[in-house]
Amino acid sequence: MCLAVPGKIVSAEECNGLRSARVQFGGITRQVSLDFVPEAAVGDYVLVHVGFAISVVNAEEAQRTYQLLEEMGVLEEELPQEAEVADEGRR
Repeated sequence: MCLAVPGKIVSAEECNGLRSARVQFGGITRQVSLDFVPEAAVGDYVLVHVGFAISVVNAEEAQRTYQLLEEMGVLEEELPQEAEVADEGRR
């Protein structure tokens, strides 16, 4: 199952006209495209689906959604532990 998972933008950049960001999901950080949400900025929370931020959400909604996904046990499917190890090497 593929879900949109909320995360916080911790840094953003533009390269060749394409915007991307490092987005934090709990303890995992991933590179995400911001092209669908031009209004998104560092510190904002976004819903991310298959590597693309698809909407900006407020912090309370992001936290509530993340907590529900965690309780349902679906975050392990969406954010596998291998990703955390791979991203640690990039820091």
